[in-house]
Amino acid sequence: MISVVIPVCNERATLEPLCRALEQTLPAPYEILFVDDGSTDDTWEELQRLHQPDKLRAIRFRRNFGKTAALQAGFAAARGEVIFTMDGDLQDDPQEIPHFLTKLEEGFDLVSGWKKIRHDPWSKVVASRIFNAVVGRVTGVKLHDINCGFKAYRAEVARSLRLHGEMHRFLPVLAHAMGYRVAEVIVTHHARRHGRSHYGFTRLLKGFLDLITVLLLTRYRDRPSHGFGLAALPALAAGLGLLFSPWQGLAVPGAALVVSAGVLLAAGLVAELVVSRAGSALPAYNIGEQLD
Repeated sequence: MISVVIPVCNERATLEPLCRALEQTLPAPYEILFVDDGSTDDTWEELQRLHQPDKLRAIRFRRNFGKTAALQAGFAAARGEVIFTMDGDLQDDPQEIPHFLTKLEEGFDLVSGWKKIRHDPWSKVVASRIFNAVVGRVTGVKLHDINCGFKAYRAEVARSLRLHGEMHRFLPVLAHAMGYRVAEVIVTHHARRHGRSHYGFTRLLKGFLDLITVLLLTRYRDRPSHGFGLAALPALAAGLGLLFSPWQGLAVPGAALVVSAGVLLAAGLVAELVVSRAGSALPAYNIGEQLD
């Protein structure tokens, strides 16, 4: 069985055409699961109209919790052995689904789409390319379009991922760190017909901050002090160099760097005690209604 998880927010106009396109493409048995992430238009009313028990299902959040939370809820509720994720804006083409399935049959566990030819504003394209290049270099997971929302997972992969914050950008990295095999396929990308994209250089900066978190959760999960140490040691070396420099006026910035290095090392030691053990007092999302 195939489950298609689709986070949506204020996308009423795209729901019916997307459903029809998926119904024409998906091999039976399948289910389409929409997660309404706090829409303020008539998205939920449209989902109620389209609802088909056990076939077209929907979850409604009480407010907007973000794409990561929407995917987390979708993964938890999905019943299929293969789980697809895609956006609800009609830019992803359901006819690409067989190509993902072929790649999964080759033995891969997660297959990510690659929008090789994109129909997006130049700012989004440039920001995305910079982000993909940096993430590939830092994590070793070299995908052309790691943030593409069109992906296919074996169910065990999707359900094993522990998500929070805005980790949806790094699902292939998290899966790879757990030993799953990751691949990509070229997909058709359609121009946006409704709404507008919110991705750009501001989100790029947020993505780089999240990348630091991902590195701590994957490469340095069991030894976070090493991760903090990588940042602390250059600061310490530079600080000591300035302190003992013959040039006047460099002692103050040198001392500041040494103190910063000490703070980073202390933070690493504290992280050793709390990482992977501290949980949030609040759940990642809150479901208001559900149509099964």
